[in-house]
Amino acid sequence: MQIDKITLNDLSIFHPEEDQSVFYHLNFTQTNGGREYLRYLLGHPLNSIESIQNTQQTIQHLATILDQWPISPTNGTMMVLEKYFESPIDPYPKIPETFNSFFYQLFHQADFSLTLFTIQHAIDFVKGMNTIAGLINNSETKGQLSSIASRIHHYLDNAIVQEMIVEDKNNMSNATILIYANFIRFRFKKGITELIDLYSKLDAYLSLAKAGEKYRFQFPTFIESKEPFFESDGLYHFMLAKPIDYSIGLSEKENFLFLTGANMAGKSTFIKAVGIAIYLAHLGMGVPASSMQLSFFDGIISNIQVTDNIAKGESFFFNEVQRIKNTIERINDGKKWLILIDELFKGTNQQDAVKCSTIVIEGLRKMQNGLFILSTHLYEIGAPLQQYSNIQFRYFETAVQDDQLRFSYQLKNGVSNDRLGYLILKREGVVGLLDKL
Repeated sequence: MQIDKITLNDLSIFHPEEDQSVFYHLNFTQTNGGREYLRYLLGHPLNSIESIQNTQQTIQHLATILDQWPISPTNGTMMVLEKYFESPIDPYPKIPETFNSFFYQLFHQADFSLTLFTIQHAIDFVKGMNTIAGLINNSETKGQLSSIASRIHHYLDNAIVQEMIVEDKNNMSNATILIYANFIRFRFKKGITELIDLYSKLDAYLSLAKAGEKYRFQFPTFIESKEPFFESDGLYHFMLAKPIDYSIGLSEKENFLFLTGANMAGKSTFIKAVGIAIYLAHLGMGVPASSMQLSFFDGIISNIQVTDNIAKGESFFFNEVQRIKNTIERINDGKKWLILIDELFKGTNQQDAVKCSTIVIEGLRKMQNGLFILSTHLYEIGAPLQQYSNIQFRYFETAVQDDQLRFSYQLKNGVSNDRLGYLILKREGVVGLLDKL
């Protein structure tokens, strides 16, 4: 699946204020390496249904063993091992035995203390990896987990490592400590590095399993289809404290959703909820919905948070036009696309916006290889679009009671003509402040 930086930002997959990002809410990693690999996973959606299903199997299996996952390895252990290889240490005896090990401990106290501390962490590490390999390698394990388990066993299948796995880390002789140190530092550095990398991957996938459990995600069903489609019940924006769920579907026959409603009624939240759910599905994750069926999408492109560019002398409206132009050029390739557009042509006057929006919608709705969700406050353009059978019309209802706005956030059939800007201005006290000037 193709996705650009603008769309990643529009969907808040990553965000300058990290606690507002999807990444933040899915991050349950325990290690620095796991965190970075999770960031990589979230920025690289998968490119086939087969790879998506493999990742689904990985996350589903990890979800079944969350309560059995060992405490070690920890992030501290990883940092100790990585630091050890970078630290200058006086040479160890080539063949450690009782006397030369005793003298090394006596005359190189600082280096021996660091070595002992490291070896104790190394023992915790290989024991933990041995336990994990057993957890993820069984008759039901396939794909990624089977490969990871095989690689772990490859590195643990060493006589000295096997001794370390059964070693009592608190009751080792000086010679034993230095034997392990020689092995780790000079013969098993690649093995340690590879095992840390494997654990980082597991930590990232485990984070996705934990997120799925916390947010009650359900795994979507991908169906081979020449045309793009998705159908979802109980879809919601999982980052909200009290999300509202929606039932929605788009297909070849109804590939365009025309969305209206007052400001703050829920249009942007809905669009982002759809985009995030379909994006997470293409990561191999569960999705925030009670059920979802969909085709594989070749890309998602959005036009939600367009800005001006003062440095280049480009206006807001110019950048809106450029984004639409780039969108048309990109999706005119016969591949399956999801296109999300929020409040089209905000950067020009209403009359101009109506004309521009109508032209764009009438053109886009002819592209059968794409599914479109477009929100607008220009309700008047809805009437002439009624002639097109492939356009769905939905709106978010708003009620006014005693000068107070009531948002139900329920998605309904039809077109909204709510105009509540002045009421919001009045409710927030701006009208009163101006009257006192």
